[in-house]
Amino acid sequence: MMSLYVSGIIWVLGVAGLVAIGTILVHRYTPADARSSNDALGQVFTIVGGLHAVLVAFVLIALFDGVSTVRDGSHAEANSLLAVYWASDSLPEPNRGQIQDLAKTYARTVIDQEWPKMRNGEPVPGSAWAILDRLRATIDSTPTEGDWQAERKTEATSQLWNVYQARQARLTSAGSEGVSTVVWLALIVGSFMSIGLSYLLEVRRLGTHIILVSTLAATIALLLFAIYQLQNPFSGGAKIGPDAFNSIIDRFTSSKSG
Repeated sequence: MMSLYVSGIIWVLGVAGLVAIGTILVHRYTPADARSSNDALGQVFTIVGGLHAVLVAFVLIALFDGVSTVRDGSHAEANSLLAVYWASDSLPEPNRGQIQDLAKTYARTVIDQEWPKMRNGEPVPGSAWAILDRLRATIDSTPTEGDWQAERKTEATSQLWNVYQARQARLTSAGSEGVSTVVWLALIVGSFMSIGLSYLLEVRRLGTHIILVSTLAATIALLLFAIYQLQNPFSGGAKIGPDAFNSIIDRFTSSKSG
């Protein structure tokens, strides 16, 4: 996390420094009458900056919502798996032990195999799908005696379907490319246009102009850095971990010992 902060600070200060150098060069090699303070330039700068700000805000809100959805989905998947485990407590052996072993194996597979792949943006293998299929087949083949066991079998089946849905949503998020190339193009071009127009503003004092343009550039750089870090909810700034599955592993252990 510290390296993330350091890289963010270096990125922001680097962009601000480059823009400051550009401002110095503009004042040195551009005549004063080439920079204008007329209303037309101000209106164009306001429109371009406003549209760029709206696009940045829209992208950031969408990414924040996506991270929150993935985090909630991982907890829903883990909780549903735990509910399958608990529902199987009332089912007869040997199916009960098989269901609980498969539930634990699935959780360990998600933690040890899938999460590192999702963090690195790599394809997730299908081994966990096979575990879920075996889990479904085991639940379906479990004989029941009485209404209570039948009800618990139905509950296990229902919760397993929730696991399927939450898992599919998680893998869809992991396989997403994040911000599309077109949106990145609009963000970058809009950033250059906003900073470029600020060079044309008539600010007589060089120091004041450097502060104004560098502050604008640093703000834009910070927001673009945040967008880049939030693209993959399993890495970067978001870095959602398998905490929910680690938690239910502990619950499995405590339930077994209890």
